[in-house]
Amino acid sequence: MPEPRYLLVGQIVRPHGVRGEVRVKILTDYPERLPMHRYLYVGAVGEDQRLQQYLVEGMRFHQDVVLLKLAGCDDRSTAETLRGLFVQIPIEAAAPLKEGECYLFQIIGIRVETDDGRKLGTVVDIIETKANDVLIVQGPLGEVL
Repeated sequence: MPEPRYLLVGQIVRPHGVRGEVRVKILTDYPERLPMHRYLYVGAVGEDQRLQQYLVEGMRFHQDVVLLKLAGCDDRSTAETLRGLFVQIPIEAAAPLKEGECYLFQIIGIRVETDDGRKLGTVVDIIETKANDVLIVQGPLGEVL
């Protein structure tokens, strides 16, 4: 599977107010890095060729979300059309990872084995929870969490 060209940083949950702002659920571990991006890309996951580039006109943190004002999104009805879409950045615009860190998509497809070398299978999915991420491993014994 090819590596994605964009990273998800948020999901638009609903309009905010009447001037085109949107409420964005934060999906990144580093929300403080968001203001450094002049342009953000909005669209569905995995549809890189259909992403819409937006100039960021304003951004502010509010409780546990980001309020985002995008150029061309000037009223509530336009903001409503963005509901459910994902805010993304080009992978090359992401801050470099520290040693030992990786993106979750890089774990998919990795073989898993026990400390004594017994093969359990391959990571096929990841469930993100508040406490920790749960790897779904598909192997000869079926699915293992």
